[in-house]
Amino acid sequence: MKRKINILPFAVIAILFFLINSYVLSGIHTLSMNPIITPIFWAVTTLILITLIYAIQRMRDNGMDMMFKIATHVFLVLFVAELVFILLLLPPDLYRLIAKTPRNIYWVQFAMLMFFLTITLFVYGIVKGKYAYRVIKHTLYFDDLPKSFDGFTITQISDVHAGSFKSAKGVQRGIDLIKAQNSDLFVFTGDLVNNKADEVEPWVSYFSQIKSPYGQFSILGNHDYGDYIKWESEAAKIANLQQLKLHHAEIGFRLLLDEHIELYKNGEKIILAGVENWGIGFGERGDLNKALSGTNPSDFKILLSHDPTHWDNEVKNHPTKIALTLSGHTHGMQFGIEALGIKWSPVKYRYAHWAGIAEKNGRFLNINRGFGFIGFSGRVGIWPEITVIELKRIDN
Repeated sequence: MKRKINILPFAVIAILFFLINSYVLSGIHTLSMNPIITPIFWAVTTLILITLIYAIQRMRDNGMDMMFKIATHVFLVLFVAELVFILLLLPPDLYRLIAKTPRNIYWVQFAMLMFFLTITLFVYGIVKGKYAYRVIKHTLYFDDLPKSFDGFTITQISDVHAGSFKSAKGVQRGIDLIKAQNSDLFVFTGDLVNNKADEVEPWVSYFSQIKSPYGQFSILGNHDYGDYIKWESEAAKIANLQQLKLHHAEIGFRLLLDEHIELYKNGEKIILAGVENWGIGFGERGDLNKALSGTNPSDFKILLSHDPTHWDNEVKNHPTKIALTLSGHTHGMQFGIEALGIKWSPVKYRYAHWAGIAEKNGRFLNINRGFGFIGFSGRVGIWPEITVIELKRIDN
């Protein structure tokens, strides 16, 4: 029996789309009453909506193919640009209804300018922004850091999502930036692939260029387990994860699976621990106590944990002090504003702290904004990040 299609979500989308575009069209008419504008406007917007609905329907059989990606990206860019237009136009419109005054044509022109600027920014984000790597540096101070590790540097990347990459030149630019930091230690905090282990195979030679004096270490993220696609059998899913683990080794990453290692310098040591993915809503696999088994309370500890909700729910209040936790996962939603003192992304409504450094009771967390991208094939305002953290000792 053929499965019935639930038309309600599509009907709601269509109605909202009609109302939003009707308001946008009213703004355009303020600038020009040319009769040809209306049929062209509705022909284009209707075509975009129909193509999106069709692409979603055929996704069951064809997956997220090129048609799906183009349809969703065109719709997303148009929708966000229209929201910007509406948010700028609606407040003065409400005022003019009260004051009974006509629309200010200059304000409509400004809203239209911002509409096209938004589209331009998204096009840049799709074409260039997703490979526009930034190096972000932090210096963190600790009173229990062993003296030998004063000035010790760590380079962190997260969320590679290798299955999304298309530009070898773009990826190599990021690798070169990582190498240029010459850090003592390199860590990768999860999501090497989108779903399948073979996604990283074309990029093994790129990431294997990364070397550091104290080694390269990694953990798994929620996407690495293959939970988001259908497998022919459970055995195939398990085999995929095993293959991914082999790829970590092939790259030169020592994968930490609820375990720790000791890093020594001049006879002193720090602990580097790593857990399997633990995140609210994304699988609570990691075992922190197992990862710390055999360590001493006085040891200086650094933890690799993909999802920052682990820090919020377990790490920051754990009986054993973990001085620094390195996470990723949020991507900063690949869209937002970080300029002129403003730090905003829609992801803040899911994660109160979504990027950069947080601190609680002398325990630090860094959330990397991600090296790659997934879903939206671009970045706007939240650029791909290479983090460099310098550890400094506070002498009492």
